[in-house]
Amino acid sequence: MIFGKLFSNYLFKQNVISSKLYVSGLTKNFSMTTKSIELSKFRRKNNNTDIGWILLVIPISALGLGTWQVKRKYWKENLIEELKTQTQYPAINFPENEDELKNLEYRRVRVVGEFDHSKELYLGPRSCISNGGSDSGNGLFSTSGSTTSGYYVITPFKLSDRPLTILVNRGWVSMKNKDPASRISGQVVGEIELDGIVRLTEPRPQFVSKNVANSQFWSYRDLDAMSKLVNSEPILIDAVAESSIPGGPIGGQTNISIRNEHVSYIITWYGLAIATGYMWYNKYSHGLKSIIK
Repeated sequence: MIFGKLFSNYLFKQNVISSKLYVSGLTKNFSMTTKSIELSKFRRKNNNTDIGWILLVIPISALGLGTWQVKRKYWKENLIEELKTQTQYPAINFPENEDELKNLEYRRVRVVGEFDHSKELYLGPRSCISNGGSDSGNGLFSTSGSTTSGYYVITPFKLSDRPLTILVNRGWVSMKNKDPASRISGQVVGEIELDGIVRLTEPRPQFVSKNVANSQFWSYRDLDAMSKLVNSEPILIDAVAESSIPGGPIGGQTNISIRNEHVSYIITWYGLAIATGYMWYNKYSHGLKSIIK
């Protein structure tokens, strides 16, 4: 009997000890689980914050590009005004060294000589322009669908003071007056003095068809190829508006309305900056505020 009571007391104590250990283990495991969850949340929050900082580059970059386009817009407008002013400077004599013309684009030069109308070339189709810009389109193709579509008449001009033949863009004629026979009164004969704007060759513009070799009709200003066809130097001047003659080509066809689309670029980049900035704020601003606190 005494032995049985002692054994029962021993079992009871063991059960109590086991229960305490079990409860202690549960508490410890619960504490570790809680800490793991908190650590996981902290890491996830930090990861989201890190991604948020990285994504913030998008609206900042768009804002910077928009500001850069504003500067480019002012630069382009100043350049256009400068070129307009340059074309109005008093004419200078045609330089003795033809290589100097490479640095004289959009400057007026004065030449004396006579035209060779038998070798006329035609550049176009083009719209008639005035004051350095198109009256009815973009200066390249007519957009009105009326009689404003035509060609520039490019004519060899033999200088009187030296053995040199250059090209002169005499100006614009309508489609119906492209044939020289329809504008006999404008086919100037004999020696004349002429002012013109120096123009250089141009690369093929986008969406413009290729020039056809050995043809009278040209899509863009390729001075090397044009000069070989008519046996002249690859030098071209645009006859000024004052050179226009009733019945002949309309002078003053120097296009200085340089492509200026910076306003649309500004709207695009600033719009992207606002949109992505708003999206970023809605997504990450609350997380950043909780970290700061």
